Amino acid sequence: MAEEDRSAYYGHPRREMEPFVPAAAVAVLDVGCGAGAFAATLRAARGGRTLEIWGVELSAEAAERAGTVCDQVLVGDAVARLRDLPAARFDCVVMNDVLEHLADPVLLLREARRVLRPGGALVASLPNVRYFFNVVGLAVHGRWDYVDEGILDRTHLRFFTRSSLAGLFRDAGFTLERVKGINPTGSLKFRLVNVLTFGRWADMRWLQFACVARLRELP
Repeated sequence: MAEEDRSAYYGHPRREMEPFVPAAAVAVLDVGCGAGAFAATLRAARGGRTLEIWGVELSAEAAERAGTVCDQVLVGDAVARLRDLPAARFDCVVMNDVLEHLADPVLLLREARRVLRPGGALVASLPNVRYFFNVVGLAVHGRWDYVDEGILDRTHLRFFTRSSLAGLFRDAGFTLERVKGINPTGSLKFRLVNVLTFGRWADMRWLQFACVARLRELP
């Protein structure tokens, strides 16, 4: 990946995800924080409010830049770094475009469950494998080509649909409270197909889903 592409990859501000972080959250853990772009977005949106943001990032280079925005950044594997944190430490754990990169995302979600305070929220964005152009590529053109970024990012190990998300969070001890499509296609082709199928393809409009999950009592 070229240097400018790498910088963009770790520097997405993800402004569309900011409203999903609960307004009452004052201690936030940003897992996969990249260069700190979302942390900067969150601070700007919350104005002068006191906000403590910690980050976890695999890339040491990106983590160094995130350190200028976050109060503290832990470098390394996310599961291992969360195990180093005390229990019930954060009001909100954010995972923007993280879970699809893991062979077993439930392991990370369970660690997030441990570090959340009672009543805390987990906020995550995940790609929608049923996105219209992804389905067209496979069903019409027979293509499933990995690229540097997007739904078929070559580093993605897991793929999700709207209906599969509830099971993912349930298995990790969460209740999925909210799912909302984000980053829609404006394609006229999609609109036509959606009308002709009486709205049954509505979820294919969204490139990603934003999720808010809450802790649930385990048996």
